Amino acid sequence: MLNFPSLQDILLLLPAILVGLTVHEYSHGLAADRLGDHTARYQGRLTLNPLAHIDPVGFLMLILFKFGWAKPVPVNPYNLRGDPARGMLLVALAGPASNLVLAFLSAILLGIGLTKFNVYFHYMVLYSLQINVVLAVFNLIPIPPLDGSKILAGLLPGQSRLIYGMETYGTIILLLLMFTGVLGKILWPLVSFIIQAFMAIVTIF
Repeated sequence: MLNFPSLQDILLLLPAILVGLTVHEYSHGLAADRLGDHTARYQGRLTLNPLAHIDPVGFLMLILFKFGWAKPVPVNPYNLRGDPARGMLLVALAGPASNLVLAFLSAILLGIGLTKFNVYFHYMVLYSLQINVVLAVFNLIPIPPLDGSKILAGLLPGQSRLIYGMETYGTIILLLLMFTGVLGKILWPLVSFIIQAFMAIVTIF
């Protein structure tokens, strides 16, 4: 039986989801822009306005199940300077990396006790830590259209056609993994490990 979040939980989750998704996609667009592809800029996606990046289904999944996705930022690999596969690898890494930075900043706030004065703020920051780690780990799964597939294609350029060829079935595979519980068994142990590692690091200092 599914335990859906209460209205209060949803309100506390929303800032973390909006910021996490927006910064993730903006980071993709910014990385591509710096590497020579201005597609995101021309399509109005190089922005920190959440409305430009929200995918309704992915947004709802994040609220209900705490893992989901945003609307992918458009990138033309052939506009990137140098090797397109290496460029796409860097662009793909930018999104999860930005979420890990946000998660670590949230861990710092929790670790130094800046959230203990207000219980609602405490839970907002705690959700920020959790959601951003989830976004990073989920997007690093090497199944198209997730960032992990582009990173894998950059690391194995000889297999890039095979990897990108899976994109037609990627969403179906992800949904099957999600609703059979396999995805959760892979995702949550990694998420827990990273959260514990971040909290251990900040408590040292």
